[in-house]
Amino acid sequence: MIECWRWYGEYDLISLSEIAQTGARGIVSALHNIPYGEVWPNDQIQARNDQFKSAGFHWAVVESLPVHERIKRGDGDLSTLFSNYRQSIVNLADHGVKTICYNFMPLLDWTRTDLTAPVLGGGTCLRFDAVKMAAFEIHMLARKNAEADYDESVVIAAKHWFDRSSQSDQDELLDAIMAGMPGAFDRYDVAGLNDALAQYQGIDRNVLRQNYKRFLDEVVPTAAENGVKLCVHPDDPPRDILGLPRIVSTAEDLEWIMKAHDNPANGVTLCSGSLGANPQNNIPKIAANVADRIHFAHLRNVRSEPNGSFEEAPHLDGDTDMIALIKVLLDEQSRRREMGRSDYQIPFRPDHGHHILSDADREYIPGYPLVGRLRGLAELRGVMRALSHV
Repeated sequence: MIECWRWYGEYDLISLSEIAQTGARGIVSALHNIPYGEVWPNDQIQARNDQFKSAGFHWAVVESLPVHERIKRGDGDLSTLFSNYRQSIVNLADHGVKTICYNFMPLLDWTRTDLTAPVLGGGTCLRFDAVKMAAFEIHMLARKNAEADYDESVVIAAKHWFDRSSQSDQDELLDAIMAGMPGAFDRYDVAGLNDALAQYQGIDRNVLRQNYKRFLDEVVPTAAENGVKLCVHPDDPPRDILGLPRIVSTAEDLEWIMKAHDNPANGVTLCSGSLGANPQNNIPKIAANVADRIHFAHLRNVRSEPNGSFEEAPHLDGDTDMIALIKVLLDEQSRRREMGRSDYQIPFRPDHGHHILSDADREYIPGYPLVGRLRGLAELRGVMRALSHV
């Protein structure tokens, strides 16, 4: 498999020279300065590509080419947005960048309630606490009928947390949730978030699926014509959030997506952590079911709790059998190689990581420290080497 590392360009405090020391040679990145919905220009793609090549890397995967919120909502005349997305695909392909990760999560890219939850042995991790999320939705956001989305015990505990919380506690919770907003600039206060959520009124699971199918029908043919592999990222977490529907959360969802536009260019980013946050998801089995459409993999682990909470676990621990999952991916690579495909290798990256050791002395994008991800990459690399010699 192709060892990769996610890099946030000018917004990342980790340098390419530091990444080179991890052993990864593929970069997963994007043009984070381009506003959503605009064409990614050739000159900026070329400049970023040249930057990677001069540092000894290749641009293995775009993560992400964002889908505009209006497309997700099916809002108004979308012809320009679809045209711009198709042109960006073409421009990337012209520069040899032919794997594109994206998501179709309404409003939030990912959701956590704690960015520095303590872990056993020292260090911190990302955490989703169902009680805090319920407190946010029910008491801070005052979302109508939010109680119905949580077990009664969680609702009771959420009221207790809120009653005891200080303004600082509530501000910290809002900041953690807003860290999952896409892009570099958009963040909301409670009133602004309510306004943004109001734009999704009337959009349920079925409507969102219809809008997603329209997106696939508009862009997959262009990807296929240009040899580009599109790969949707699963919902994180795999459950409805803030009253917004999620449609990339289960094995059934992935099966629907593959059939919605049945073309090899319409594929999956197999994120073991996002899917793994639902205890009902058997990740190795899901991977086997969609193996021929896995164009990219995020390998991380989570440890779930009965009330719906979960936190990031070490890469080889947690709820997902990572060794079994990697075997599925390696078997799929072998199948592709035997078919004679030159692009048989699956790019992957160690996703997230604990903030450990010298990570504590630096600022990082939440979940993307240097040492914690290096530990994960080394562990995953060891598993792959061992399985390759069996």
